[in-house]
Amino acid sequence: MRVVEITSFGAPEVLRLGQRPVPVPGAGELRIRVAASGVNRPDVLQRKGHYAPPPGASDVPGLEVAGVIDEGDDEALAQAGLRRGDRVCALVAGGGYAEYCVAPVAQCLPVPQGLSDVEAASLPETFFTVWSNVFDRARLQPGETLLVQGGSSGIGVTAIQLARALGATVITTAGSVEKCAACVQLGAHHAIHYPSQDFVEEVRRITGGRGVDVVLDMVAGSYVAREVESLADDGRLVIIAVQGGVKAEFNAALVLRKRLVITGSTLRPQTVAFKAAIAQALRARVWPLLDAGTVKPVVHRCFAAADAAQAHALMESNQHIGKIVLTWNS
Repeated sequence: MRVVEITSFGAPEVLRLGQRPVPVPGAGELRIRVAASGVNRPDVLQRKGHYAPPPGASDVPGLEVAGVIDEGDDEALAQAGLRRGDRVCALVAGGGYAEYCVAPVAQCLPVPQGLSDVEAASLPETFFTVWSNVFDRARLQPGETLLVQGGSSGIGVTAIQLARALGATVITTAGSVEKCAACVQLGAHHAIHYPSQDFVEEVRRITGGRGVDVVLDMVAGSYVAREVESLADDGRLVIIAVQGGVKAEFNAALVLRKRLVITGSTLRPQTVAFKAAIAQALRARVWPLLDAGTVKPVVHRCFAAADAAQAHALMESNQHIGKIVLTWNS
């Protein structure tokens, strides 16, 4: 089968088409004939040598796929209500940039009604991540206010839509006027143009000095201190990436006085059981919103798998709004 390989660590051009044996599913697993593969920021980090696959995972990049089940553990398939020939999307720990991909049955979800394979491939990584962090860890509730840093990213467009659909007020930051407008169109109540506006001051103004209940942060570094200032009493800061650096200095007295929680997680190395619980929650709470069109995938651009280097270059340019997807059309 064809795969996209990282031939050496470096620039996007190190991504090349290669050949690998078709993987064989084991107990509790199924195999997907892949139509489309989502591109995510961790793929870029892996390509640069900064994010190794967890033990036992494929060295082929790619954390999400969509396609058709062509093989699998019959008992596990039956328990999940799936069968060969079903269209599914799946979260995987690696191996997504390939024509065939093995996934735990528990990490697969049916393609929502009316969605293409490309749209379905854009869902798992961001929807699993947002649900796990914003709703499980940070416990965002209806009527609360969420601040999303980087609202035009794949994570951002997902967080905006889910939080809005589930009854929260959404404030987001973005790096251009165009991206701010896109965030509002997706459902954000307020969009802060961070190159020209201080998000701390804007949050204070928008909330009447109260602050936000939850912050979803992909930056860390120097942002943490300002986010602590922006949180309301009993607020929760959840960190899911460290694009601004791994070290932060902040006013710990504010954490004490406002009873704040600072938490975070990374999804890839978690157990199948951990991810299965997220999949079950998504199936119950979020998939109906996708079926109804209340929440929609946002795909910025598709590339043929042979052009994966171009897809990564676009990802690193930060010019996209939403997701980037690879396709495996013969």
